[in-house]
Parts: sequence; C-alpha cells; structure tokens
Amino acid sequence: MSETTPTATAAASGASATERFLTDKTGMPAEDVDTARVDTLAAAVITAVHDVIRRHQVTYEEYNALKSWLISVGQDGEWPLFLDVWVEHVVEEVVTGSREGSKGTIEGPYYVPDAPALPSVATLPMRDGEAGTPLVFQGQVTDATGQALPGAVLEMWQADDDGLYAQFAPGIPEWNLRGGIVTDDEGRFAVTTIQPAPYQIPTDGSCGRLIAAAGWHPWRPAHLHLKVSAPGHAPLTTQLYFKDGAYPEADVASAVKPELVLDPRPAGTGGNEVTYDFALAPAAL
Repeated sequence: MSETTPTATAAASGASATERFLTDKTGMPAEDVDTARVDTLAAAVITAVHDVIRRHQVTYEEYNALKSWLISVGQDGEWPLFLDVWVEHVVEEVVTGSREGSKGTIEGPYYVPDAPALPSVATLPMRDGEAGTPLVFQGQVTDATGQALPGAVLEMWQADDDGLYAQFAPGIPEWNLRGGIVTDDEGRFAVTTIQPAPYQIPTDGSCGRLIAAAGWHPWRPAHLHLKVSAPGHAPLTTQLYFKDGAYPEADVASAVKPELVLDPRPAGTGGNEVTYDFALAPAAL
C-alpha cells in the first residue's frame, strides 16, 4: 500500500463486520422465542462458566481482567470476529454433521450478499495488476446423486494478497475479488482469480490481546470462501484451502477439514489451476 492509503485496523474491520451483521442477519423474532430452549442453553453456558471458575480457582484479579476484556470486545466491535473465529466451527459441525454431499465450514465475518452476477466462465472483479498468482478454479455443481445442477450459483469472496477484504478495509474497490458465478447447462464453472495468501486475523484490538496473552498465533491459512446454492437444495457454505500452504493444520479458526484442501497444478498459460466439484444435499422438508 502507498503511504497515503488508509491503514486497515482491527477496530475498523470489527466495526464494519458488526454493522454488516446487524444489517444482513436477523435473530429469532421475540414472538417466536422458545423460553424453554433459552432456559436450557443459557443455563448450560452459565453453568459451564461456573465450572471453569471452580476447576481453575479463578481469582478476582483474573475475573476483573475478564470483565474488562469482554467490555473492550464490544467497544472494538469485535464480537463477530471473536465468535466466528473461536465458536462458529462447532455450530457448523453440529448443524451440518449429518448432511449429504460436500463438506461445509464456517462463513466468517466478511460475507456480503448481492455480489455482481457472473457467467459460468468468468474472472472475479479485480484491480489492474492485482497482486498474487493467477488461479483458475473450475468444477461442477451436482446434487447428492451426481445429477448436474444448471443455473446453480457460486458466491465467491476472498482476501487479496495482503489478506484484506473489500468492503472491510479501506482503499479496495467495492466488489474486488467478489462475485456470484452461475453454472452452465451442465452445472460447470471456471473462474479466474488470484491464489490468496495466508493472513492474520486483526490483532490490534481485543482479539489480538487475547491471542498475545494466551501465546497463540493469529494466522488463517489461505482460502477461498464459497456459498453454493440451487433451487430445491440446501445451500452450502464452505472454504477451500491449499495443500502445502502455511497453517492448514493450525488454523486459528479451526475450520480446515481434509475434504476442503485443494491441490493446484501449474496451468499452461501461467499461474495455477485446480478442479473441485460440489454436491448439494436436498433441501429439508
């Protein structure tokens, strides 16, 4: 980045993620709340906290440090980051554990709906001279029996070569490295993009202070984000990682699964190419 380009910060990214979540996501309407379910879940979480305090003999100094940190997470706008990095992978595991078809994983905090529609053979929107190794990502979308799904939509988004996402970091065009690809009559697609690099989650805010205090690392392996959907089928949210890349076995978000690791090969025209197919489960009745 040039010296005049605004610098991305955890606070700015966190605030953007929080604002986007409040705009695009809706919780359970108040009139539909199952009080028995709330009682079960809230009581279980609180009881688990009590158990940690007793087992580890938590002191008042530690308790007050926790209170201060929890307050700062909200002030930094980092609750979406915290929950998506350290909690979401277990929710995804529970919700989709018995689903047919391709494996999914976490969505993360940087999804934006309504990306520009693109044809089955397309290039993701990107800047002139976009940094990174060119990558052709191709494959087919089918149902769980292998029947092609024409007109399926692959929403793709990814970080740039600096690990930054459009609409969550300054100085990046709105739809950079984001698009909605529509498969052809045989459910096939071929997308030209760049091969992303590993990146650190923001560390200048509350989540970074937790990572430093615990002696953890803040890295996510390089990945492509996808939401794959077709009428009559359950949508699939997933991330695809890269063989021989850094951190696939030590992802700070614990989101990597063996089935989601790509093995790109050199392409004849330069850069790399990889083929990956998606199988969608039928929609729940």
